[in-house]
Amino acid sequence: MRKLWLLTWAVMTLPAVGQVPVAAPVPEIPFDSLPNPLTLPKDMNFGEVAGIAVDSKKNIYVLHRGNTSGPAYGAAAAQLLEFDSRGRFLREIGAHLYGWSYAHAVRIDPQDNIWVADKGSDVVVRFNQQGRVTMVVGRKAEASDESAKPLEHPKPPLPAIDGYFRQVTDMTWDSDGNTYISDGYINSRVAKLDKDGNWVGSWGEFGSGPGQFNNLHSIASDKANNIYVADRGNSRIQVFDTSGKLLRTLRIDLPLPAGARTAIGNTPAPGTAGGPWASPGAPWALCITPGPKQYLYVADAFPGRIYKMTLDGKVLGWLGGSGKTLKKFGGIHEMACPSENELYVAELLNWRVQKLILHPTSP
Repeated sequence: MRKLWLLTWAVMTLPAVGQVPVAAPVPEIPFDSLPNPLTLPKDMNFGEVAGIAVDSKKNIYVLHRGNTSGPAYGAAAAQLLEFDSRGRFLREIGAHLYGWSYAHAVRIDPQDNIWVADKGSDVVVRFNQQGRVTMVVGRKAEASDESAKPLEHPKPPLPAIDGYFRQVTDMTWDSDGNTYISDGYINSRVAKLDKDGNWVGSWGEFGSGPGQFNNLHSIASDKANNIYVADRGNSRIQVFDTSGKLLRTLRIDLPLPAGARTAIGNTPAPGTAGGPWASPGAPWALCITPGPKQYLYVADAFPGRIYKMTLDGKVLGWLGGSGKTLKKFGGIHEMACPSENELYVAELLNWRVQKLILHPTSP
């Protein structure tokens, strides 16, 4: 009798022929957004907040498209501000810097140097903690040149040149001090420098095949020296080793929530994509947490969510959506994740920084 019961139980627990196990839905992560996390000086406001970073002292660096000067079209729009760990304003770094043109990203390296990628001037600048420029990579176009004008976007792009960028976007580092720069909108490649700033080489080209790129918008590295590239135009994250060998490709493919809408522009019909502002899962911003167990956070513009992922690409949870209120997002352009459950997000459309505290539930 016992054998018959065990056989009956075993048959009942087997999946039916042809039945595919249904994966559990990816959970929404509960979180809070702290109101007014940063205190600006009187009579100062953020413009489009393009970059956010946190150093080892927990000081916060904000790169925004404010302090605008020049004509309505082609104006210089970049300013770097520092706040302490409680969000109190400390200083402006690099006021009236020659390289300020169009803010794109700010990062802090393992030695607490402050790095900025300026998409408009095509330079990457390193500051020390005293706010002094200690390295410049790339070169701004000469204002005196009669051919000075905005960069064009031919398809395919013109051949890239060592040491020069065309609309650079972001940077990260490996444990040996090498720098990896996403060169970004036009050149469609990753550039590598050694610890002294010498040009080592680059990899990638425009396209949609393995190792090709269509707008490298963000870049990050893990403690194993894997390099994660947000290949936004191809709606994927490509992961490389330090020599440029493609290791894996990560994609985010979750059902859209009911009533999902874009932060700006027309909402695309279901099953279609509408460019970077309206392509579900297209990665705009990457950050990787510190600690012995690391996680990858990714933000898209539509439906405007943040995704928590394992480093091999499993989506563990999501939060947010497009909107204007706290806990909603308008074009997350960069994120900082100083710990697994603490995120800072820089928003273009809402001209603000949000500090998020996540409350994930146990599986």
